[in-house]
Amino acid sequence: MAHQSEAVLEEELMDELGSLDYELVDIRNMDELHDNLRLQLEDLNNMKFSDREFTQVLNHLEGGSIYNKAQKLRGRMELTRDNGEMEYVKFLDSRWCKNSFQAAHQISVDGKFKSRYDVTILLNGLPVLQVELKRRGKSLKEAFNQITRYKNTSYRGLFQYIQIFIISNGIDTKYFANTRDMNYKFTFFWKDKDNNKITNLKEFTNSFLEKYHLHKMIKEYIVLVDSEKDVKILRSYQVHAVEAILHNALHSKQNGYVWHTTGSGKTLTSFKASQILSQKDEIDKVIFVVDRQDLDSQTLAEFNKFGDGSINDVKNTSTLIKQLNSKNKLIVTTIQKLSIAAKKRQHQLEDVKDKKIILMFDECHRSQFGQMHRDIANFFTNIQTFGFTGTPIFKDNANKNRTTHDIFGEELHHYLIKDAIADNNVLGFSVEYWGEYKNQTQKDKEVEQIDIKEVMDSEKRLTKIVDFIIEHHDSKTYNREFTSLFAVSSIEVLNKYYKIFQEKNKQLPDDKKLKIAAIYSHNDNMQLDDENKTSLENIDQQMTDYNKLYGTNFTTETFQNYYQDVSKKSKENKIDIILVVNMFLTGFDNKYLNTLYLDKNLEYHNLIQAFSRTNRIFNEKKSYGNIVSFRNIKEQTDEAIRLFSDENAESTVLMKPYKEYVEDFNIQVDKFKEKINDISDLDNTTLDETMYFVENFRELLRILNKLKTFTDFKYSDLKMEEQEIEDYKSKYLDIHEEAKVAPEKESILEDIDFELGLIQKDDINLAYIINLLNNLDPTCEKEFEENKKFIIKTMQRDPHLKRKSQLIEKFIEENIRGTNGINDTEAMLENYMDQEKKKEIDNLITSENLDADKVNEIIIEYEFSERLKIPNEIFKNKMGLVERVQQKKQLQITIEELIYKYS
Repeated sequence: MAHQSEAVLEEELMDELGSLDYELVDIRNMDELHDNLRLQLEDLNNMKFSDREFTQVLNHLEGGSIYNKAQKLRGRMELTRDNGEMEYVKFLDSRWCKNSFQAAHQISVDGKFKSRYDVTILLNGLPVLQVELKRRGKSLKEAFNQITRYKNTSYRGLFQYIQIFIISNGIDTKYFANTRDMNYKFTFFWKDKDNNKITNLKEFTNSFLEKYHLHKMIKEYIVLVDSEKDVKILRSYQVHAVEAILHNALHSKQNGYVWHTTGSGKTLTSFKASQILSQKDEIDKVIFVVDRQDLDSQTLAEFNKFGDGSINDVKNTSTLIKQLNSKNKLIVTTIQKLSIAAKKRQHQLEDVKDKKIILMFDECHRSQFGQMHRDIANFFTNIQTFGFTGTPIFKDNANKNRTTHDIFGEELHHYLIKDAIADNNVLGFSVEYWGEYKNQTQKDKEVEQIDIKEVMDSEKRLTKIVDFIIEHHDSKTYNREFTSLFAVSSIEVLNKYYKIFQEKNKQLPDDKKLKIAAIYSHNDNMQLDDENKTSLENIDQQMTDYNKLYGTNFTTETFQNYYQDVSKKSKENKIDIILVVNMFLTGFDNKYLNTLYLDKNLEYHNLIQAFSRTNRIFNEKKSYGNIVSFRNIKEQTDEAIRLFSDENAESTVLMKPYKEYVEDFNIQVDKFKEKINDISDLDNTTLDETMYFVENFRELLRILNKLKTFTDFKYSDLKMEEQEIEDYKSKYLDIHEEAKVAPEKESILEDIDFELGLIQKDDINLAYIINLLNNLDPTCEKEFEENKKFIIKTMQRDPHLKRKSQLIEKFIEENIRGTNGINDTEAMLENYMDQEKKKEIDNLITSENLDADKVNEIIIEYEFSERLKIPNEIFKNKMGLVERVQQKKQLQITIEELIYKYS
């Protein structure tokens, strides 16, 4: 049976849009797009434009980034009429039915290549959504890569008003925002309220592209992130949660809670719900309530990312009272401040107590269960309460406290950890149980629980665990590309661990020393430890060590600043391990955190919260969160997954054992070898054969990436030897370069995501290469040649060093061969690279007849800010518009490659 073609899919989509009452229009080029825009805006604004007036409109729409254009779409422009009067022109009406919805297909745009866009949806004449289709059987990634190419080559002018992209092969359909840096990881399936995927293109069209719904998505559920000058779009479960809250708040007096798993974007969901409610006339105040001061500042920072100054800071209870009595409608504060105001400052809130107030609780499983919540609820007479949680309190884990339902009422929406993992919104967990105290060499998957404190806290056991972590930390964190937490049972044990790590660090070479930080509530325990020190004295010493390591000056008097700095440096991946007791095990989001070491008993919501610190999506290499437990908590883990997901979720939430991944790898090797038995088989391949190699070897790399984090990993378990894998990696990189270096023509290989992050070896970097250069002995010709070949081959296997390999080879030939060796290789190489870089820049200026000052200015700016903008005046030669656009694009690629080569 033949696959359904893209053309048939396109026609069916246009027919479906017609049935949804879209106007189907025949627009083939930019001139016709402008003509249609004029008619639609005249109708929307109930005015006629003269040619001069419409030119003003086009000029207004033309400038700025995608973010700026998203602002313009939602704003108005001042139009000076021919008679001198000023009128406002809008581009989007807040009432969905007042806007025009049109659909066009095969609009042609001239850019670097001539492009024809499959289906474009126009809102009041502006292109706001584009659909890219591939025939059934093709992957969605190919459609995504096609859109990426369009962004690089032809999207300009009005097409930068696109807010949403849709990709589909008829069977599967996804949507995503027109962000600055697009990433396939942030493409989403649309789901119904029960989290069932709507993948079929026809069903998706009837649900997502229904005119009322599409208008709502563009008007309400695309978020302009002011701090990043970028746009985001909410995922389906976030939209359904916000809608449920709005329904209750505006049409009933019912409270409720949203159960969205940790890491699924609750801050953005709660912000959007709070923002929309604060804009409703019937709502007087929206108060977003968090627990603890650190979360107060963290949430405020997160909220204000979505709009500068959108939220008012509340530094103390007096400020809170002023805000409550002001016209400000959206406030972030702590439950502690709000409860004090409600209990002790009632006379100052008489004008507020009866107003319609929405309380939005950040995490409804924290202290909202206590007296403070009751004080707030008893004072305000017209409040509605909504809570967000990733781990609700049920009867099973209530520990005699009230449940989430007791406090907040009915669940409004849920999105469980199994849903988030299945959608690739968070990662699963790889859990390893180690019983070092039982046998120092034998791993015990079902470690028998030992509760004898003397054994568990003994220095002998703790030292073995530290030795284990030092030995395996680099493999767990991919040579420290990621960072970790180490959660322990008590402050006393933490201080013992800290001391052992410090002693062990002294014995390690500098490049192997671990950067350790410790943080805990030092007032929790003032008992003397084995060295007659209090917790205050211990944290003081640990902060002193931290100050020496990072050049800071924190004391116990500035503990809050220390806390924030530890958090910041961890998020910048500047700390290897943070020792904690309870801190950072909830509410701490860090994409670089991939490993949690555990020497404490956890259960229920505390276990899921702690595990979830490791499972934020980041890159190809971070495929799951590593949990290394030195306690037998397997039973508690299984129970927590059951409680917060369902009976059958374990296979989704927990990664497979090591042996099963080995089996997967070896099965994939067998498939790979069906067509490729030797590296020489790839010397003269057809395009189909090359595609087969890339797709199947990439799958091998994906499995290998998971295998390498297991403590048991060894190449001898695999059906492909390490050297053979490395040889295929080189060929893989060569094919990637060939697909990339020909900008004058399009290649189907450009649609393939090579996922180069899977190849990079983090211990192979320029410092490593310099060390190899230092060891070159030019007086021994045979050894010199072998070592030189090893250096160049090593560099060519790494995607980041490959471009420098010819430069390093030239350096060896010109500066090391024929000498007795050099003393300061690093300084000589740095000087050599500076000279070569200058030569290459001078050659570029001469060969392309460029303005030297302008070239040097943009290179300096790019090296500093990583922003590269090519001005027209950089070219001395006269050229037409199309030629200049092509020349600017080629020059940008050349300069980027040049800087990367010498960085």
